[in-house]
Amino acid sequence: MRLAFMGTPEFAVPSLAELIASGHEIVAVYSQPPRPRGRGQKLTPSPVHAFAESMGLPVFTPESMKAAEAIDIFQSLDLDAACVVAYGQILKPAVLEAPRLGCFNLHGSLLPRWRGAAPIQRAIMAGDRQTGVQIMRMSEGLDEGPILLGEVMDIHPDDTAASLSERMAHVGAGLWPRALAAIERGGATETPQAGEPTYARKITPTEARIDWTRPAAEVDARIRGLSPFPGAWFEAPSETGPVRIKALLSTLAEGAGAPGAVLDDALTVACGNGAVRLIRVQREGKAAQAAEEMLRGFSLPAGLLLG
Repeated sequence: MRLAFMGTPEFAVPSLAELIASGHEIVAVYSQPPRPRGRGQKLTPSPVHAFAESMGLPVFTPESMKAAEAIDIFQSLDLDAACVVAYGQILKPAVLEAPRLGCFNLHGSLLPRWRGAAPIQRAIMAGDRQTGVQIMRMSEGLDEGPILLGEVMDIHPDDTAASLSERMAHVGAGLWPRALAAIERGGATETPQAGEPTYARKITPTEARIDWTRPAAEVDARIRGLSPFPGAWFEAPSETGPVRIKALLSTLAEGAGAPGAVLDDALTVACGNGAVRLIRVQREGKAAQAAEEMLRGFSLPAGLLLG
């Protein structure tokens, strides 16, 4: 099939690789424009952009797919279909209707649960035990289209947004060959979404600060759901003032005390109900490391109250 691929983050790269390996003709790859990254704020292409260029594919990076010029170019590609994975832009009907067979999106949840921008993070943060990947026909509404194919996946107790996203990206990529084969022969079953929708709104900076007064299960889920980005954080007192520390991995632990109190020498911290043990952390301006490694050079003794 003659395809366009539209995607931006690392999550989308396995899907593009699978489509290439399946022998489809990728006539255009669309991705968000290069953004300033790192300490030097150098303009850096997205993971999809970089991978597509390494494969010799033409890349388009319009600031907005609503612009008339961007729509005209897309319509001129004479596409059979477009495959969309975490592209990051809303597509107007003129774009959705341009490919002969339509536009299709790989979404990281079991729709209609967690429609929107951050389905993987929200599923972990909500304490969901299962999630999934689904390919749907795109419509003008937010993630409202009918489902063609999907796979249910378990969320493990130690999953972070990063580990779950990596598994989902590869499972989701494997759905594309079957979905496109069914679409091409006209045999795809499109099942309307059923049930009350929930929305995975974009993660905001204010959500990242850990509230130790919350139950341990909720604190643990928030830490893992926000790892590695933006990273749930707390403040620890020091002789030079408060030090911000990100908690990147945690587990539920035994213990009780005042919320935020360090309970032992293994960085077990009391919550409003129960406790969590921090396993992987990152001090401000430092690299991520095991909690036990950080404690060798930065003391957080039992009895200390974290903010």
